[in-house]
Amino acid sequence: MKSAAQVYGNVANQTSNPRELEASLLLDAASKLQAATKAQGEPLASALNHNRKLWTLLISAVTSKENPLDVRIRQNIANLGLFVCKQTISAQIDPKPAKLAPLIAINRELAAGLLGR
Repeated sequence: MKSAAQVYGNVANQTSNPRELEASLLLDAASKLQAATKAQGEPLASALNHNRKLWTLLISAVTSKENPLDVRIRQNIANLGLFVCKQTISAQIDPKPAKLAPLIAINRELAAGLLGR
């Protein structure tokens, strides 16, 4: 399985708009999590790991001093990212499909917002 950074790089080559790139990555992670709701073991662990790595990259990007977003928006995204990481760890410790639902919803809703839906 590709790392989140590799997927980010591959998708970056296919799209030129950063918002579309981020939305695509979030939707991809949501799809992996959705598929993992019916799985146990490695598929679930892999999907959770992928989502955590993606959100770690997003947190890093949004907290960068070079990020042009308003500081309040950056803080909100960083706080959401921390929540996602905590939920991911909780789901890794006690894997239950219900614990994936908020992660899937957050990824899809943020992607929709990035795409202007």
